[in-house]
Amino acid sequence: MIDIPFTLDQLRILKAIAAEGSFKRAADSLYVSQPAVSLQVQHLERQLDVPLFDRGGRRAQLTEAGRLLLSYGDRILSLCQETCRAIEDLQNLNGGTLIIGASQTTGTYLMPRMLGFFRNKYPDVAVQLHVHSTRRTAWSVANGQVDLAIIGGEIPIELQDTLEITPYAEDELALVLPPSHPLAQVGILPREELYRLKFITLDSQSTIRKVIDQVLLRSGVDPRQLTIEMELNSIEAIKNAVQAGLGAAFLSTTAIEKELQMDALRRVSIDGLVIKRTLSQISNPNRYRSKATEAFCLEVLPYFEDKLLVNQNLLPVSPT
Repeated sequence: MIDIPFTLDQLRILKAIAAEGSFKRAADSLYVSQPAVSLQVQHLERQLDVPLFDRGGRRAQLTEAGRLLLSYGDRILSLCQETCRAIEDLQNLNGGTLIIGASQTTGTYLMPRMLGFFRNKYPDVAVQLHVHSTRRTAWSVANGQVDLAIIGGEIPIELQDTLEITPYAEDELALVLPPSHPLAQVGILPREELYRLKFITLDSQSTIRKVIDQVLLRSGVDPRQLTIEMELNSIEAIKNAVQAGLGAAFLSTTAIEKELQMDALRRVSIDGLVIKRTLSQISNPNRYRSKATEAFCLEVLPYFEDKLLVNQNLLPVSPT
């Protein structure tokens, strides 16, 4: 039997140094002293008989051997966490952890409600929500750092055969105006009127902006001819700009429920044009699926899928 020349603690230290870029910051993040971290790295290098860090620069840089060990170390630590969670599952949802991922809009406006619903039913399960870009979220699911995610963008091509990707729900992107805008009183807006509006948008590389442009183009509206008043980097900033009378915007119906109810924004229908994107549920079929994850899939996701459908059909539009 081969003696394993490293410990789990050493792998954690290696990962921390790589993430933090220095022995000192890694020590601080692990709540240990810097000499203790340096000593563990020295022991590890002596056991493996290879240098793991290039100590010539100001930032701790991994050598080729260090990068190789880090790659395997990540997988080893992930499997250890998976093992602990599988054992916790024997307590039948009287403990354990649920780690959910989401892309930006879904994670900000939909997922907190989902997790609140779940926590009310399973208060002993610890819940974590990781909100990042679709790409980063997909990699977190593939690497086993996240159990399940709901995303609104395209999965990286290199992960499409690794992940289980299931369409979850349609997310409508509605045209909204400030209540004081003259067209806010129109029941159904002719498509050509879009060229007269000033738009507040996300940047042209954002997933939502690309979906909007594609649907407009297919419907005979040239997005390049629209007047873009300003580009902002968050949905909240766009909502505030529209409420301030700076322009119109296409926003997810999940993000504007409160504003519509308070009449802070007006939703206007466009003649013959509905803009929707598909939200997808992603998971890694090769990873352990905890009871908490199963409960979330069976009890929470169907409930909110129905609510999304109802909300899109019933959200108030501008009075005729």
